[in-house]
This record gives sequence, structure tokens and C-alpha cells, in this order.
Amino acid sequence: MLTQLAGYLRILDDEVRKPNENPPIGIMLCKSANKKFVEYVIQDYNRPMGVATYKTSADMDDKLKKLLPPIEDLEKLL
Repeated sequence: MLTQLAGYLRILDDEVRKPNENPPIGIMLCKSANKKFVEYVIQDYNRPMGVATYKTSADMDDKLKKLLPPIEDLEKLL
């Protein structure tokens, strides 16, 4: 996974990034994260990276779900 992310970042940096733009950063999204495991996996990774957990709509409380747009609206954007 980290090797794949590094490959994407390398391509972005070499082929897509414009001279006036900052280098890309990696973002690792995890359904659940064990801090010790994440630190172990990224210990030799020397580029900026963000690590975050996420929740799916099935895991959200009703108050938060009401803030999301209808799925149909999101599908139109694709």
C-alpha cells in the first residue's frame, strides 16, 4: 500500500505538478488505525503524509447523516 502511494506521488510530482505548486502529500485513510502500526509502517517514509480514520455513512449518527447531500446529488457529480 505504501509503495503504491509512493508511486502515485512520484508520478504526480514528476508529470503533473507545475513549477509554482508545492510537492504532493500522501493521505492514508483508515477505517480504524492503530497508532503503533501506522508509525511502524511509515517510519522510513520521508515525504509529508496525513493519516486519518474515517466513518462511512452507516457508522454516522443521524444528526451527521442529515448534513450529507442526497446520494442522487452526489451521483450527478460523477
